Amino acid sequence: MTETLSDVQARRRALMDKGLARRRAADKRFRWLGFAAVAFSALMLAFLLIKMSSAGIAGFQRSEVRFDIPLAGAMQIDAKRLAQPDPMGGLELAGLEKVVESAAKNALGPEADDLVGQGAWREVATAIIEDPSLLGSTYKASLPASDDLASAQRGEGEPAMQQLARKLASEGKLVRVFDKGFLSRSDATSPQSVGIWGALKGSILTMFITLVLAFPVGVLSALYLEEYAPKNRWTEWIEISINNLAAVPSIIFGLLGLAVFLALFPHYRSAPLIGGMTLALMTMPVIVISGRNAIKAVPPSIRDAALAIGASKVQVVFNHVLPLALPGILTGTIIGMARALGETAPLLMIGMRAFVASPPSGFTAPSSVLPVQIFLWSDEIDRGFVERTSAAIVVLLVFLLLMNGLAIYLRNRFEKRW
Repeated sequence: MTETLSDVQARRRALMDKGLARRRAADKRFRWLGFAAVAFSALMLAFLLIKMSSAGIAGFQRSEVRFDIPLAGAMQIDAKRLAQPDPMGGLELAGLEKVVESAAKNALGPEADDLVGQGAWREVATAIIEDPSLLGSTYKASLPASDDLASAQRGEGEPAMQQLARKLASEGKLVRVFDKGFLSRSDATSPQSVGIWGALKGSILTMFITLVLAFPVGVLSALYLEEYAPKNRWTEWIEISINNLAAVPSIIFGLLGLAVFLALFPHYRSAPLIGGMTLALMTMPVIVISGRNAIKAVPPSIRDAALAIGASKVQVVFNHVLPLALPGILTGTIIGMARALGETAPLLMIGMRAFVASPPSGFTAPSSVLPVQIFLWSDEIDRGFVERTSAAIVVLLVFLLLMNGLAIYLRNRFEKRW
């Protein structure tokens, strides 16, 4: 039976409708897959933030014992002595430590030596130095509890200590409070006394060195390769080498820093200067690659127009091309600095895992950094250090967000449209 023209058209229309339906179904599936991927990523990010925040809350707290310390007439020391050098030593010679121990035993019992953290009297001394009028009054102290008592308050340790912790808590003598000093102290051997400021300051100094070295060198390298370098075999080899360097494992840069920088500056081991130089090597290829891509994105008409009105090559590059490429360059810098901020392996190789009980005084002083501090605390057995680790991670995330926020602001500030 011969097929009519209308039958052929109907069959073709049916095939077209069937193909169109398949394409629409595929498009719909792709949209749902994309939405599911974004939703899954957002859920994982939310889970990470909630998990770290909930775990970090305990890390920002510590157990403290509260009791009164009668200071009036307890020590023979002139308030003027507190204005002289080493006021802490003057209070120690005056017997402040024994005064605190005696007050603790009167309030907590004969086992007070096992309930109050070692060196707790120094917090009393700090308060007296800040306010000498306390020497003539009764000081209401809230001092760090010992590690055993803090563990007992969390439900760990010996049953007798747990019972004592519950008794003191019911009497209001043992409390769990926000630890303001966590953000102002440095590393210590006790989780009750540790702080994050030393590592945070070390990270700030290290990132400063990294930025000062990597950013100008990376930007100038990108400008030269894109605007001035001849296109030959040597520049092609350089470009391939830079792309490969961006993918090199970070520990290799640590070995390079150990072999070169510490060989040149052996007395600066564990210093922000060496750490910043090592991380600058790791960050520079990322800035070069992103910088070249940003420079390529500037329309050639910008260059041609500037040259047409008599601008020199240097004026074209620095007055027209670089300002337009700067937002893209800053984006690459954000990525590179964020990667450097969280690196641990290269800094471990140059010795930035030392126990540093005081904040670094400068770029050449021994220091730690936040990722290494987190790594060291996570290896401790005491649960108190585990909580402090979570708190340090929260500080690292906040520091990263602030650093990225500043960079994004600068990128938007210098962004120009054409």
